[in-house]
Amino acid sequence: MARGWDRAEQGDEHMPPPRPLDAIDRDILRILQTDGRASIRSVADRVHVSRANAYARINRLIDDGVIRGFTARVDHERAGQGASAYITLKIVQNSWRTVREKLQALPGAAHIALVSGDFDVLLLVHTPDNRSLRELVLTRIQAIPEVLSTRTLLVFEETDLDRRIAADET
Repeated sequence: MARGWDRAEQGDEHMPPPRPLDAIDRDILRILQTDGRASIRSVADRVHVSRANAYARINRLIDDGVIRGFTARVDHERAGQGASAYITLKIVQNSWRTVREKLQALPGAAHIALVSGDFDVLLLVHTPDNRSLRELVLTRIQAIPEVLSTRTLLVFEETDLDRRIAADET
């Protein structure tokens, strides 16, 4: 099941066009979203297909980029990353790919999105404390030549919504 698990890190440029998901695919996704460590046998039993069929379907979902990886959900505060913030960035036009590469290399960067509206990029970071956060923003992010301005929004409390694919989605 590990074959191709890191597709998200490779970028979406080489992904095939999306294929429609059937009810069994959606059931497999729900199971793996609940327990990414579920065995092939367990998945196959729960969706009523052979192990070979479950294995092939999971690998197709990985190869198609539907499953982007298997990961642990971390409590950042308990893991020593007690300060979290969303940072909005205005960047030089047409510099997204360059900025994205530089932001990906930052310690604590958790999510990067190119967005529309009053700013261009939304970045979620987790750092050990506010001093580390200040250092990250003032010396690392604002030093990127393509970054025109930043705004930092401290996160006081987080709730993971643990969204799963719905049974009737196609």
